[in-house]
Amino acid sequence: MDATDQRFAYRCLPLNIANGHGWEILSPAGFEASWDGGEGKDAVQVRADLGEAAPALGHFGHGVLTFHVPCLFETSPGFDLFVTGPINRPKDGLSALTGVVETDWAPYTFTMNWVITRPFHRVRFDRGEPFCCIFPMARGLLEGVRPEQRALSASPELAARHQAWSDSRNAFNAGLAEGVPPRGEAWQKTYFRGQQPSGEPAAVDGHRSRLRLEPFTEGRPEHPAPDPPRRKP
Repeated sequence: MDATDQRFAYRCLPLNIANGHGWEILSPAGFEASWDGGEGKDAVQVRADLGEAAPALGHFGHGVLTFHVPCLFETSPGFDLFVTGPINRPKDGLSALTGVVETDWAPYTFTMNWVITRPFHRVRFDRGEPFCCIFPMARGLLEGVRPEQRALSASPELAARHQAWSDSRNAFNAGLAEGVPPRGEAWQKTYFRGQQPSGEPAAVDGHRSRLRLEPFTEGRPEHPAPDPPRRKP
């Protein structure tokens, strides 16, 4: 996103909000890996940087590169941990695999896995580069959703607002093509500002233009260990 012209990717609020979801786990060492196209574990070769110990290996075969996550996560009751690759950070020749772990009861660690998608293509992770992203999600949330499909005409008020946005979008893009942006703006900002196409505030609580997550801190044990018994004099 930093490399886009005038950093225009940051104008996309859905991207920005997604980027702020979760916490990233960073690679403790730099290394390169490649896959020879075979199905065995040894088909993935990992070469750590000089003086480093590689944090990943070919553990499952089939071109899968596996990171061992040296942490045990515990979530509140009823919350799972969504485990995936760093959000909106594509890597050439690699595809992150995603898992959902029940971390409110399981005393097990998990791995973060990537699939190398092209044989004999060298992939790389630098020291300090994120290889995993995690965030909690309520268990059963999706099962409670009842999706419905309706014609837009079934909601005339919504259809009218959508048509107003579509018309303004077409006019805005036409102005950009002619080099005369409407109102002198380089991009439309109604969604970014949480506004309807008319400019009125959206009737919704909690519109956000950025996320501010708390960092991990050193916590205290929920049940501290008792003091060791003292010897009687």
